[in-house]
Amino acid sequence: MWTQTLDPTGQLWLSALIAVLPIAVFLIGLLVFKLSGLVAAAIAVIVEIVVAVWPFGMPIGSVAGAGLFGVLTAIWPIAYIIVMAVWLYRITVASGRFDVIRDSISGISPDQRIQVLLITFCFGAFLEGAAGFGVPIAICAALLVQLGFGPIKAAMLSLVANVAAGAYGAIGIPVIVGAQVGEVPLADLSADMVLVLQLLTFSVPFILVMILDGLRGLRETLPITAAVAVAYAGTQAVILLFLGPELADIVPGLVGMVVVFGVSRIWQPQRVYREGGSEIPDRVRQDFGDVVVAWSPFYILTGLIFVWSIPWFKALFAAEGPLAWLTFAVPIPGITGVVVPAGSDAAVATTWAFTPVNATGTAILIAVIVSFLTMPRVSVDELGRQLVGTVRALGTPIILIALILVIANIANFSGGSATIGNALAAVGLVFPLFAPIIGWFGVFVTGSVVNNNTLFAHLQTVTAQRIGVDPTLLVAANTAGGTVAKVVSPQSIAIAAGAVGLTGRESEILRASIKYSLGMLAYVCVWVFLLSLVR
Repeated sequence: MWTQTLDPTGQLWLSALIAVLPIAVFLIGLLVFKLSGLVAAAIAVIVEIVVAVWPFGMPIGSVAGAGLFGVLTAIWPIAYIIVMAVWLYRITVASGRFDVIRDSISGISPDQRIQVLLITFCFGAFLEGAAGFGVPIAICAALLVQLGFGPIKAAMLSLVANVAAGAYGAIGIPVIVGAQVGEVPLADLSADMVLVLQLLTFSVPFILVMILDGLRGLRETLPITAAVAVAYAGTQAVILLFLGPELADIVPGLVGMVVVFGVSRIWQPQRVYREGGSEIPDRVRQDFGDVVVAWSPFYILTGLIFVWSIPWFKALFAAEGPLAWLTFAVPIPGITGVVVPAGSDAAVATTWAFTPVNATGTAILIAVIVSFLTMPRVSVDELGRQLVGTVRALGTPIILIALILVIANIANFSGGSATIGNALAAVGLVFPLFAPIIGWFGVFVTGSVVNNNTLFAHLQTVTAQRIGVDPTLLVAANTAGGTVAKVVSPQSIAIAAGAVGLTGRESEILRASIKYSLGMLAYVCVWVFLLSLVR
């Protein structure tokens, strides 16, 4: 067995600077040298291996095991979910139904500011709550491109819009995990999420409109923008306070869509905004039944994801459940029973979970099959061609995701991630100012708010207890910081790039998005610090 060392240099700040080198190299490669995502990530992997072996002293076998775990996680469940979701989107396009969807959205309003509110903010939140794992980013970015948006802007808008929903994706799992790992009451954490994040959530529709058309656009669309912001943020706050996080995206997303539909029937901005001054498309009137049928793949997807996410279904596959034999916990050589976390006497029991039936990707696969059976224009051969095309289109983004997870897992199992967290915690009473940064870092390296809370929620609780701050507030801060990091998470950007056909140009999306992520992070940091002074 091998025990982690969190301060190999004897100077915590120096150890933390060394631990953060791979991420710094990756960012510099993208932003300064404008390398492709694959090249920057490959260089960062090499740097991470060197850092893990020296000075952290991680055995080569454990480094290899951590890297293998990252690759396996990238394949299952992440790649499985992404491929299935994009496959569903592609067969919807092939069936001709996407033309109806596009026309139904254009029919609500030809104004692209309103289209962004409907698609990336409302429909994106609905998909985030139902599926998560990059599904809303992929689908919404592709939708915007179909409606005439530039690929980079479509990707960036989808990433920024996801801030309002990212904390509660896939039926509230990030907050549920944060409460469990951070050992705080779920109801209290849900309430604190309102306190920490709701003002930012309220502002997202305004930010999206201003990204597109500045202050002039905000003035011209103020009635509908304000209505959507109030309806979404207000509904989400009520659900979090009284029901919990499980429906905190799905219901507000639906309410937001209803508000857009309702307001658009009685009011439209005098000036129609189109990207690049493009012509206003002719309004196509759609039969209500045709619109319902066209959107049906997404209804089917949501229904199946909901079933896969509810407790009674999950209980079937739990350790003592009747279908437990359909889940497999695969030990990872070099990690499982080998790596001992610093301060612990027991080695980690980490295993790779292979769940062929109860995986989210399987729910999406069933949605693909059911949808296909209702699409007479799509043959079996075409279904297969769309799958092959999906895999080819997403091959590079999936490799990039795998490389990022290799970096993340080596950093986690070597103790490097914990070293960075401990260095930030050493600042004492001003720690709440930096608490969201830990969450930001956690999502940047893992791409998941769930993984971030798994890594750092307990650290936030322990630190809060040491400095006399409410632990629930800091777990909420960790979650909120992670949520704004999804805007620039390499995984999210890789998914967005693949969806809009910009594979290899991830750095352009990152440069367009990073100022929004950092600006939101700065707000969350200051706001959490102020809250810590009065809590």
